[in-house]
Amino acid sequence: MISTEGQPRPVVAVLDYGIGNLHSAQKGFAAVGADARLTADREEIAAADGVVLPGVGAFGPCMKALKVHGLDEVAKERIDAGVPFFGICIGMQLLFAGSEESPDVPGLGVFPEQVRALPDTVKRPQMQWNYLTAHHDHPMLGGLTAQPWMYFVHGFAAESSSQLVASCDYGTEVVAAVARDNLWACQFHPEKSGAAGLQVLANFVERLRLR
Repeated sequence: MISTEGQPRPVVAVLDYGIGNLHSAQKGFAAVGADARLTADREEIAAADGVVLPGVGAFGPCMKALKVHGLDEVAKERIDAGVPFFGICIGMQLLFAGSEESPDVPGLGVFPEQVRALPDTVKRPQMQWNYLTAHHDHPMLGGLTAQPWMYFVHGFAAESSSQLVASCDYGTEVVAAVARDNLWACQFHPEKSGAAGLQVLANFVERLRLR
């Protein structure tokens, strides 16, 4: 159990761009001590201690929804300003240059690589628990076992990344988590991954407390 009693509650803005399952991310961060707010309000996002970009579904519709709500530029502004930022599942994929799932839709381009389909030698999507292999010590994985189990639901993943934090094995080495400075992102769903996943969210919230 992660105890947050008596600790400050940093404000986390969970970007609300009209796609499904945003509330689960909000509830996950609230469970580990954040004042998590589902919002599309620019002023509220600008004032938040940290920003979260969740996502489920397909790359193209999610990216288009982000733009319709005017949150693509807001996300890039917060990242460029060095505000702690966390992309989850499709929210992680949107940080890359683009995806072959929706080749006519550019991503945010924060990371230069492309998102590719999982190999056709495995069942797609990967919809299962899988263990992470850490590639170096990183605060995102603080307090976890050597190979923590996380829950994945995805048919596409980043092809590679020079910012790799962790991978999983699913027919090939799959990029599972990346980070650069105050920008964290993971392909798995920490809010659905039990105590280990909540620890990842708690590590992000703790980072906000230390700023």
